[in-house]
Amino acid sequence: MNFLRPLKITIPPHAGSFLTLHLLLFCKVVVAIAVFGFFPLGGLAAAERWKEATAPRQWTFPRDHGSHPEYRTEWWYFTGNLQDARRNRYGYQLTFFRYGLALRPKRPANAWSIRDIYLAHFALTDGERNAFHHAERVSRAGPGLASVKKRGIDVRVLGWSAAMEGKRIDLAASHHEMTLALRLTPAKPVVLHGERGLSKKGPGAGEASFYYSFTDLKTEGTIGAPGMGAPVAVSGMSWFDHEFGSNQMTQHKAGWDWFALHLSDGRDLMVYRLRNRDGTVEKESSGTLVERDGTSRRLRLSDIETTVLSHWKSGKSAGRYPSAWRIRIPGAAIDVTANPLVAGQELVTKAGAPITYWEGAVVGNGTSQGKKVAVEGYVELTGYAGALGGIF
Repeated sequence: MNFLRPLKITIPPHAGSFLTLHLLLFCKVVVAIAVFGFFPLGGLAAAERWKEATAPRQWTFPRDHGSHPEYRTEWWYFTGNLQDARRNRYGYQLTFFRYGLALRPKRPANAWSIRDIYLAHFALTDGERNAFHHAERVSRAGPGLASVKKRGIDVRVLGWSAAMEGKRIDLAASHHEMTLALRLTPAKPVVLHGERGLSKKGPGAGEASFYYSFTDLKTEGTIGAPGMGAPVAVSGMSWFDHEFGSNQMTQHKAGWDWFALHLSDGRDLMVYRLRNRDGTVEKESSGTLVERDGTSRRLRLSDIETTVLSHWKSGKSAGRYPSAWRIRIPGAAIDVTANPLVAGQELVTKAGAPITYWEGAVVGNGTSQGKKVAVEGYVELTGYAGALGGIF
């Protein structure tokens, strides 16, 4: 295979973040390495002194929007809920992922000497046509192929990009009839999850990542998808996650449920539930509540009540997924439901590692502080068509 050409992976009618693809993307990277012949698979197991997320860090922005190459895995994860002038609903996801092969390239002066592999994931949900579309790309860095800067959001993979200019973030991606050109403007400040941005995924040292978000991004631009004809103007709200670490998950994990929800009263809610193979929920599972004024507080597992209301079974993978939820935060007077905008927002990969997960736009309603609210956002579900723990 010509390694200058992007690896095209077709997925029938998905990150992130719960976050942004995490273990799925790692598997994709391994497949890309094997296919492209960049690096022997056995080399991935070699011990290297990557930094681990073990204690809260001192954050500095805009520098920390950029790359942290001392950590092995990192992702920039955008999702959003949009409407056109006719109030038709859409969802989108655009994710950029970096996986480190070596702390230092063997020949630093050579632009082709490999240090990282980059993956980008682009998906559109079309509520009007009950359709879901997806494309992804994999590349080494090399001259003009893929790159990420150390200061600010500026990541590019084979023509797809996310770039921050001042407070504005511009997103661009296209694949056949799928197109996206959006401008995002933060309406709230950065939110640090967990303990000052240290997000625990388990009890062991290093079973954590550094994780923050822009939970409320005013969004305007255009999208295009098969069956739409010309691209349409849209507006709405987006969510951005940035996460990095080196040793987040262990073998006993099965997968996770991740929720990023906007309430119409201006509150934003992130919840992640880590599921163990024995059916229990990891006690490190938690969430974050962001108030209308941008202030936030950490939610522990004991603060969150999540009830599955129904299930959906995939005809492609036979995976059985939760497909409607009731989420209660009694201490914050939140009681809401969320339902998929389109049922079939499942990704079944066919090239290389058979990794399957569900990621999609959701809508709902409920109450917040005693008042009725509408709900929209994104949900990611992994481990329902095969456990994903222990991959890295």
